[in-house]
Amino acid sequence: MDEWWLVFVPDPERWGPLPEEGVLGVRDLPAALEAVGLRPGDPVFVRPDFAVDAELLQFALSPDFRDLERESRRNYATDIRLLLSWLWRRGVPWRAATIADLRAYKQFRVDSPLNPQRIGGTKWNREAAALTRLYKWAKVSPLPVDVGRRADRSASARSSRVSWLTPRTWGLWQDLGLRGLGRDGAPLPGWDGRTELRNTAFVGLTLSSGLRRQEAGAMLTFEVPTRRLRSGRYCHGLVASALSRSKRDRTYYTSIESVRQLGAYSESERAWAIQRAQAVGRYEKLSLMRLVTDVTLGPVPVVHWVERDGAAGRRELSLLDWRERQWLFVEGPQGPEPAWLWLSEQGMPMLPDRWNTVFWQANRRCEEALLTPEEREVPRPLRSAAVRGRVPYATPHSTRHSMALYMLVVLNELMDKKYGLTAADRRDFAQLYGDPWWLVKTLLGHRDVETTKEHYLNPVMHLQLESILAFDTEDEHGETDQMKDLNGLFTRLARETSGIQDIEVLFDALPVAAAS
Repeated sequence: MDEWWLVFVPDPERWGPLPEEGVLGVRDLPAALEAVGLRPGDPVFVRPDFAVDAELLQFALSPDFRDLERESRRNYATDIRLLLSWLWRRGVPWRAATIADLRAYKQFRVDSPLNPQRIGGTKWNREAAALTRLYKWAKVSPLPVDVGRRADRSASARSSRVSWLTPRTWGLWQDLGLRGLGRDGAPLPGWDGRTELRNTAFVGLTLSSGLRRQEAGAMLTFEVPTRRLRSGRYCHGLVASALSRSKRDRTYYTSIESVRQLGAYSESERAWAIQRAQAVGRYEKLSLMRLVTDVTLGPVPVVHWVERDGAAGRRELSLLDWRERQWLFVEGPQGPEPAWLWLSEQGMPMLPDRWNTVFWQANRRCEEALLTPEEREVPRPLRSAAVRGRVPYATPHSTRHSMALYMLVVLNELMDKKYGLTAADRRDFAQLYGDPWWLVKTLLGHRDVETTKEHYLNPVMHLQLESILAFDTEDEHGETDQMKDLNGLFTRLARETSGIQDIEVLFDALPVAAAS
């Protein structure tokens, strides 16, 4: 064996039954881990000879590593494990690795044709940050890798997760991937849509609001927006600081239609999942349950609960992270039920990272509907650009990018059409109230508008606003009528820029049912 292993300490409710004789001679494993100082989510590095590495255990317990967010700790530990295995195969102890060793590792990870799973520049830069943290903690000198050195960073860093889908393309993606329709708009034989409402409601919420996967995925039932804005078309809610990347509360806006979808899901699929779980006593078997007794209103909402043993607890709503939220239950008509909004078919909280699987399965269904069997047999990374370009592809983060692009276009149209502003008027308006770039930055919760421009709206960075909105004059092909609506505008953007997926660009002939 030449692979290092990585084991993460589970959360209390996920230990499951342990054998009476103990594990590896340890009778009370949770207590033993607690005595060492390990907490849920902490990594344990196991060498290929099946021995726990004591030095790396100290690294995992150190403030240098512990102060990271839990997801960052998991990602960094995974990155470190890959290097440990690579060095082990070459007989190099990780402490003895040199600058030459790490440069060779970078070349293998990013550029080597012998590596069928090469990574992009952005992913390498994250790995370099993880490895730099390890070697700085170990006080290895000179540092074999330093993310601050230009030579140790990738010059081609560009996020591979970025993708934009136009509104019509999202509709097609959902029809094919989440609703079980064929390309002709007819239901596919044998389609099982038990989670159709849940999945489409999640996409509708994130696409309308621009919420991140964790921000939307850890929402509680009593956090669903209900207060409408004056126009009546949008509601606003609050993202808890514990869920946001910036670790500060922020207001978000979502459409009334997305809230209606949430209501339909809650009253049907969600209610049925809860009934089934209660019928088999699933909630009664949970080792950890906090029954919410009150949620105080006011500037700082506080959640009050009681534990199974009767102990009372309380915590500010904005400080509850996604792990604590899955333990919250409310008293329903038939007994306790999760306060967590998104539930699995078993009636249990669906953790945020599970949405990656939902989107992956939807992408696969789109491929089955739009590609030939021969084309599907070719692994996606090896397919031709023409084949890949015929299938809409989305991730949970694509909803956020697409919302940003849509809002930029709409806000620009409003400023031009509603206010009838000239170029000079637009400059004055932007100085007083902020231009559409700034408004989109605010909706996304970014601190810096350059982040919005560079990472979320890069496809239209090179286009002047006047060019984006100049679709009421005839072009060289005489397509005056086509370019007078937003669909035509998005089609034009998709043709003129890379990264934007639109159905008229994806397909030569679009079925009427799919376009509706």
